[in-house]
Amino acid sequence: MKRIIVINGPNLNMLGVREPGIYGTLSLKDIEDKIRRQADEIGVSIAFYQSNHEGDIIDRIHAAMGEADGIILNAGAFTHYSYAIRDAINAVKVPTVEVHLSNIHAREAFRHHSVIAAETIGQIAGFGEVSYELGLLALVRHLDKQT
Repeated sequence: MKRIIVINGPNLNMLGVREPGIYGTLSLKDIEDKIRRQADEIGVSIAFYQSNHEGDIIDRIHAAMGEADGIILNAGAFTHYSYAIRDAINAVKVPTVEVHLSNIHAREAFRHHSVIAAETIGQIAGFGEVSYELGLLALVRHLDKQT
């Protein structure tokens, strides 16, 4: 069974409360429940992690090496400036899909660039909670091609 870890960065614990016009009304738990059901349907193991602290996210990415077959990562604002998270993804060589609830390319200029994108197998943005569903599907298909 494939093992996937979903890692969420800063402020994503505030989903459903923080700017619902941009991020939607579902809580992070609601999204996790939807993804857990999807993972069960397609036969993959899934675990979730959220932190507002860059170093904790890096530690979780490091721990994924040897533990997970793939990572779905919503790094939040760290997407735009955390070279340390980028380096962690590169170091572990665990296939990673970058996801975002909002379309980062249609928002403020500072959100248009992802410093982590070059280390991921792909980026999905702008589909709300469906970004996670699409990310899981894309990651599993990528892993299937690897075996």
